Amino acid sequence: MREHFPMFCLTLALLAGMSQLAPPAAGAQEQLGLLTVTGMVRVNGKPAATGDILVSGSEVQTTRGSSVVVNLGELGRVEALPSTTVRLRYDPISTTHNSASVAIVLGDGSVGVSTGEGIVFNVLSGMAATRPSSRIQQNEFTVDVTCGATSVSVAKGKVELHAVNGVKTIAAGGQDTAGQAKPGCTPSRNL
Repeated sequence: MREHFPMFCLTLALLAGMSQLAPPAAGAQEQLGLLTVTGMVRVNGKPAATGDILVSGSEVQTTRGSSVVVNLGELGRVEALPSTTVRLRYDPISTTHNSASVAIVLGDGSVGVSTGEGIVFNVLSGMAATRPSSRIQQNEFTVDVTCGATSVSVAKGKVELHAVNGVKTIAAGGQDTAGQAKPGCTPSRNL
């Protein structure tokens, strides 16, 4: 447990910093991806449409029965499923010690993630962080926080679910949960 404490503190610091991001000014942020919208979706509080460009740091909200796919090109894609609030940020800087990364702060709801090769994806949800075990392969996974706990289901690759009580590795076809779910609550997406 002690060996995971520094990672947990780093995750909390990143989550706290990202929650303070202001909506980006037009043209001031890195373009992140192209939207494909189904139903009513808002980006930074304004209605979004298919073909809009999402910039880094934007907050995306889907309503019941709505969803949005953010196509990140070679980096992968993120799908915000119905009744989801999520903020996406891209850090394009790659150094010998750090790779380019996409941070996804999931406030409520569910996201589906498909990663490209050579990019770090971090999904921060409540008191947990989910990320692929390897940047060398493509990964596909879903993270849900509808019921308070963080539930993760993996379709392809392998991910790590970091939480207060340690790290769980989840391989393709598997699922696991961190945290305590609200009594009687059913996740919005079957994992």
